[in-house]
Amino acid sequence: MLLKTLKPINSSSRNTALVRFSKKKNNPLKKETKGISKNPSGRNHTGKITSFHRGGGHKRSFRKINFGYLNDLNIVENIEYDPNRSARILRLFSIDRKNHIYVLGTDNIKVGNLVRPNNKSALRLGNRKNLRDIPLGSMVHSLGTQFRPNLGVLQRSAGVFAQIIKKSTDSCMIKLNSGNIICLFPHISAVIGSVSNIEHRHKNLGKAGRKRWLNFRPRVRGVAMNPIDHPHGGGEGKSSGGRPSVTPWARPAHGKKTKK
Repeated sequence: MLLKTLKPINSSSRNTALVRFSKKKNNPLKKETKGISKNPSGRNHTGKITSFHRGGGHKRSFRKINFGYLNDLNIVENIEYDPNRSARILRLFSIDRKNHIYVLGTDNIKVGNLVRPNNKSALRLGNRKNLRDIPLGSMVHSLGTQFRPNLGVLQRSAGVFAQIIKKSTDSCMIKLNSGNIICLFPHISAVIGSVSNIEHRHKNLGKAGRKRWLNFRPRVRGVAMNPIDHPHGGGEGKSSGGRPSVTPWARPAHGKKTKK
């Protein structure tokens, strides 16, 4: 997959860069979908807005993704688009059970490749193995955690990967894509390789309408709000906030570390 740039014949196509994908129509399997995914528009279970500037967008069918163990020998049947995530997904066909399953896509994996069961998997792209069985310096994704060791929880966005930098009998040090280093148990599993759609970081939507299709609404500056809505709001005429930049909850917005 490569980036597709549009001819700049108008302002909406100028500087636009999209990820080129197969023109073949890939309809999701009805048995592996849960109908239309909900669009809460940034609201929680009580109806209060907790994530600003969300709403609208195109309807999406939700694919059921298997982030855990695979018990059978599978073959990669197709690489498909998922509107609910930035990465591509793989449609696997189980040779033993004769059914289909969706998993998170691994970069450079091809249609026709085999994805083996976890206890018999080799060191190949797309196979899930325990950290103690993966060599140092390897790229992995969909890592488990202490409470969910066999379920992909970490490193699932497009193009990201983690790296094993140190191993011992009772722990493994993993460097995440953010640069943070975490310590995990050796029996925790991970998928070999990086997540697919690595060109996603270079995508440029080019126009505001394409952002609206993705369930995003326009952002509003804090200085244009009322004092009850933002710490920067209020004042006579046009004011610059009168204080260092803060979040809507009055926490420092630039420079100060917030991690405990």
